[in-house]
Amino acid sequence: MGLPAELEARFSAASATITELEQLRTYECDGLTGRRVVPALVALPATAAEVQAVVRICHDADIPFVARGAGTGLSGGALPVAEGIVISLARLTRVLEVDLDAGQIVVEPGVTNLDVTRAVSGDGFYYAPDPSSQQVCTIGGNIAENSGGAHCLKYGFTVNHVLAADVVLPDGELVTLSVWDDGPDLLGLFVGSEGTLGIATRLVLRVLRAPAAVRTLLAGFEHTDAAGAAVSATIGAGILPAAIEMMDAITIDAAEQAVGADYPPGCGAVLIVELDGPVEQVEQDLAAVERLCREQGAAEVRIASDPADRVAVWRGRKAAFAAMGRVSPNYYVQDGVVPRTRLPQVLRRIDELSQEHGLRVGNVFHAGDGNLHPLVLYDGRVDGEAARAEELANRILEACVDAGGSITGEHGVGADKACAMPLMFGEADLEVMQRVRRAFDPNGLANPGKVFPTPRLCGEVPGPYRAHPLELAGLAERF
Repeated sequence: MGLPAELEARFSAASATITELEQLRTYECDGLTGRRVVPALVALPATAAEVQAVVRICHDADIPFVARGAGTGLSGGALPVAEGIVISLARLTRVLEVDLDAGQIVVEPGVTNLDVTRAVSGDGFYYAPDPSSQQVCTIGGNIAENSGGAHCLKYGFTVNHVLAADVVLPDGELVTLSVWDDGPDLLGLFVGSEGTLGIATRLVLRVLRAPAAVRTLLAGFEHTDAAGAAVSATIGAGILPAAIEMMDAITIDAAEQAVGADYPPGCGAVLIVELDGPVEQVEQDLAAVERLCREQGAAEVRIASDPADRVAVWRGRKAAFAAMGRVSPNYYVQDGVVPRTRLPQVLRRIDELSQEHGLRVGNVFHAGDGNLHPLVLYDGRVDGEAARAEELANRILEACVDAGGSITGEHGVGADKACAMPLMFGEADLEVMQRVRRAFDPNGLANPGKVFPTPRLCGEVPGPYRAHPLELAGLAERF
């Protein structure tokens, strides 16, 4: 455990560091707490130059490193590597520039998601991607995972709002990637690469002018099938809400206990539908959504009367994950996507799997784009329940893929779902992905063991799944 004294000294000269075991344990996992590894050292750079210096030491000494933001990720993407280091971006928290004429803001990666909006909200602007953890999650982590949020249905994911990034490559070189570059879309490749291609130190983000009107509707249904039918009817009518969120009975109960959400009592599902845009269009669409919900059997429909009421409607949804602690000692968060029209069938399949494994599953998700977040409830104090919960979560992923969906919507692959990549991708696909990764990181030092299945994580895996020594032709030459 630990690094040689001369290496510790080099890191300490380049950046503030943490080496004490008790403090290192703070960094042993991210939001996926079931996987833990204590790093050998944590570096705390305060500038882009310090990030470069730390990465160069890692490159020279062949030390693996993992970049970390706020540690709110849910797929083990920031899980440390034993005998490696964690590079925390928590001290890079400056808002560097605001240019509202261009609709841009320039920030460091440690700025929280919500603070981006706070920096521009007084001038009538906001930053659209809104993960539920937006009060604490950082922009650097959002970019690593290509985070979404409730409003990604209309406004897209993080990748749609990043205009440029200064990136420290795994050899310590600093490059700038932007949407204005000629050639391959390297910025788009970098966003969502989960820290395997480099570390962002400066981000140019797109901010939007706040819409003229925002209206929020809450509808209670007897069952998720009816709520799902209302979602399909809304989209089928040509209406594009800013957000459509669904919660089932277990999640509703947890939210009520945690924050007193005051959702319609006795419902098996609730929908939160938010519409924004020009006043006349919003009012027209709101009336149509209310009618469609009632036609699909909504027992109760409420429309938020003012901004405070709107915040109250969202409070339960934003608190849903944390609220699960009210109804279960432990829970395992899964993340998959299915075609919107297959929601009812997949939810029924999840219920079947829940009964087969003897564990409850709460469902809270972005219904508008079919991004599911099943929460597998278990008691870690009971022998075998944690393993059974993980098995159930894996079976849910298989159900998503069988329905024509994906193994992840916004939480990333990380360490948690690396072994599930072959569910979606063949040997040739994975080989090409590995070549791209090696073009940026020939030595495999940047966040190793994430995204791709490896023998260490998944047992013996055929050759194409191992780190590939070739570089994608022509890509590395750009650097």
